Amino acid sequence: MKKEIFVGNTGIGGNHPISLQSMTSTDTRDTTATLEQIRRLFTAGCEIIRVAVPDEDALQSFKKIVTESPLPVIADIHFDATLALGSLRAGAHGIRINPGNIGSRSRLIEILSEARHRKTPIRIGVNFGSIEKKYRKPGVSKTEAMTLSVMDWIKFFEDQDFFHIKISVKSSDVRETVAAYRQIDKACDYPLHLGITEAGTFLSGTVKSAIGIGSLLLDGIGNTIRVSLTADPVEEIRVGKHILSSLGLQENSIEIISCPTCSRTSVDLIPIVETIERELASINPKGKLTVAVMGCEVNGPGEAMDADIGLAFSKQFGFIFKKGAMLEKLPPDQAIQRFLELVRQTETNTP
Repeated sequence: MKKEIFVGNTGIGGNHPISLQSMTSTDTRDTTATLEQIRRLFTAGCEIIRVAVPDEDALQSFKKIVTESPLPVIADIHFDATLALGSLRAGAHGIRINPGNIGSRSRLIEILSEARHRKTPIRIGVNFGSIEKKYRKPGVSKTEAMTLSVMDWIKFFEDQDFFHIKISVKSSDVRETVAAYRQIDKACDYPLHLGITEAGTFLSGTVKSAIGIGSLLLDGIGNTIRVSLTADPVEEIRVGKHILSSLGLQENSIEIISCPTCSRTSVDLIPIVETIERELASINPKGKLTVAVMGCEVNGPGEAMDADIGLAFSKQFGFIFKKGAMLEKLPPDQAIQRFLELVRQTETNTP
C-alpha cells in the first residue's frame, strides 16, 4: 500500500479511492475566467485542479483562486523557485515541480522547508523532455533515465526530512510511460500520479490515455490520474471517469453500454445514445449504475441482462427492462423520455 498524503481534503494513496485531476487552460491572470472554468470542472466531477503559475502577475491572481475555488488547488511551477515559494504562501494545497529545472539545490531546500512547515505535498514530476542532462547517457533508456532521476530526487527530499511526496514519470510515448511507472511502483511507496503527457487531441489523447493509464490501473498501480487532452479540460474529466468506471474503480458512477449498430437496428441509435449520455452526465448515483441502450431485440434484454436498467428498440416500440426483466413497452420517443425518468429515479444498483 502506498503512503497517504492529502491535497486539501482529498486523500491520495493509502486506502483512498483513485482521484480525478485536471488543469486549467485559462490565463491564470484572468481570475474570473479561471474560477469559472474550475467551477465547471467541479460540476463535471473533478476532484483536484492544477493551475499554472508562470509569472508574478499570475501569482497575484493565484491567491484569490485558491481562496474561492471549490476544489483543492495545486500550483504548477517551472524554473522559478520564487514562484513556488509564493504559491505556498498564497495557500496552495499542493505544488508540482520538476526539481531538475527549478534552480539551485539551495533554492529547492527553501521550497522544501516552506512546504514542510505548511504540511503541503509536492509532486515530483519528471517528464523525459525536461530531464537533467546527466541522466541522458548512451545506453540508458528513457525509462531508466526517468526512474534514476526520480529516485535520486526522492533521496534528496528525504534527506531534507520531507516526505509529503507524490510521483509522476511521464512521456508522450505510452510504452515508455507504462514501463517507467512499473519500475517506480516497485522502487518506492509514495503515491503515484498517472498520466500520458502531451497525449494529443480528444481522439488520439483518449486512446493513448486509456491504454496507458488503464493498463497501469489494471495492475493495481496508480492513486490519482489526469488525462491530458488538447481539448476543453471538462473532456479530460469525462474521459477519466469513463476509464475508472470501465475498470470498476469509481464508487459512484454511471456506465453506459450500447451496441455498435447493424442492419437490424430500426432506429437512429447514435444520436439517441448521445442524448442519453448527455442527459445523465450530471447524475451521481449511490453506487455503480449500469445503463444499457440497444438497437434491436437481439442486443436487448438478452445480451444486456445484467444491466441495472436498459432500453432496446424494435421497429415499432422501445422496451424498458431491469436486470433482464421487461418493465414497459412504449413508442420509441416516449420510451426514451420514460427511460430517462426511471434512470434518474434509480439511486443504487440494488435490484
